Amino acid sequence: MVRSRTLGTRMADGTILFFLLLVSLSSLFPIVHNLAVSMSKPSLAEAGLITVFPQGFNLDAYAKIIDDSKFFHAFWVSVQRVAAVTVLSFFITVMMAYPLSKLKKEFYMRNIYMWLFIFCMMFHGGLIPGYLVIKQMGLMNSFLVLVLPSLVNIFNVILVLNYFRSIPRELEESANMDGAGPWYMLFQIYIPLSLPVLATTTLFLMVGVWNEFMTGMIFITNDKLIPLQTYMQQIVVNIDPTLTDLEQIKKLAKLSNKTLTAAKIFVSMLPILIVYPMLQKYFISGIMLGSVKE
Repeated sequence: MVRSRTLGTRMADGTILFFLLLVSLSSLFPIVHNLAVSMSKPSLAEAGLITVFPQGFNLDAYAKIIDDSKFFHAFWVSVQRVAAVTVLSFFITVMMAYPLSKLKKEFYMRNIYMWLFIFCMMFHGGLIPGYLVIKQMGLMNSFLVLVLPSLVNIFNVILVLNYFRSIPRELEESANMDGAGPWYMLFQIYIPLSLPVLATTTLFLMVGVWNEFMTGMIFITNDKLIPLQTYMQQIVVNIDPTLTDLEQIKKLAKLSNKTLTAAKIFVSMLPILIVYPMLQKYFISGIMLGSVKE
């Protein structure tokens, strides 16, 4: 019986590992395929002959992207945007989650504020009212329009406040007995103990802000304020018939929309692929503990 149980356990473990391997490969395949297409010969890419290995190795698509000062400027705008939103939203999320994590007898208006935030998260005015508000506030063609709409994320607030609730109240009671105030408890007790959920919400925020492009398309017409993702949406391959430089015409002729699009996608996801492994160790514990309400 022991042998059969051990054999059954091994078979179950093997089945689970095999299933996880298939899931991992299916997740990696689009990235590898996209990279292979971006580095392949345009005619082969257009014919759909690329799988996971480049054919007719060609980096002209990346040269087209890099050989443009606007690309680097848009990249820098996105970096500034992500940095500003991450820092400000981190502070706002913590300052909202801490009082909302208290009991009703400690914060009488807690439930009212919570329901108000949830209602605003589920129902919002829509694109046209949002556009009118931004225009009336004078934020059109402003860097602030790329930052302000992303500062308050109620989903992240809920994760953080539930994590705060999981921290033993005895720690706060002991700190109160020693004369610690709310600010000391927040920055010296709650935040250091909440690194998993804070890292998780920060990752969510960075990915969302980095990949967001609609704000730049709707509210920004100044080329100096266009973020990277919006700039990527505007790149097209067109050969100007008035061009007289034969070398430039040959260079553009080597490109295709498919290889260039693949290169754009890979370049845009590269910063997130670099940041994610640094925060991965906090990801699972942050989601599990932050999503459980006692």
